[in-house]
Amino acid sequence: MSSHQTAQTMKPATAAKKLGVYLEATPAEFQEGVVSRAELNALQTDPPTWLQELRRTGPHPRPVVAAKLGVSIAGLARGGVSEALTTEQIEALKTEDPGWLRRERATQAEVRKESARIKQKNADRDAGS
Repeated sequence: MSSHQTAQTMKPATAAKKLGVYLEATPAEFQEGVVSRAELNALQTDPPTWLQELRRTGPHPRPVVAAKLGVSIAGLARGGVSEALTTEQIEALKTEDPGWLRRERATQAEVRKESARIKQKNADRDAGS
């Protein structure tokens, strides 16, 4: 065994997920290569123009779309949204405010409320022990 350490690398899909961008919208050289941990850190601390633009205008992956709309990924699917959306499309959806979006936001608010209630209950129990 050699004593030198090899650089940890990841597939472009993993790197895109960590960067919060839609892989198919990234440059070809990003999609075709591998990304080292150091390269990922560099992209996060000093994003190139293409990355800044993708984050600003999209298309955005479903987790980002869901977060921007205030719903779950499953809620997006129930609403019929299955592909990446641009910032402009997300803003249009917010403006349009279809019934499915209102229902999913209400569901998400209930989930957050219940999570907070359980967290508080556990904290109270732990404080009483």
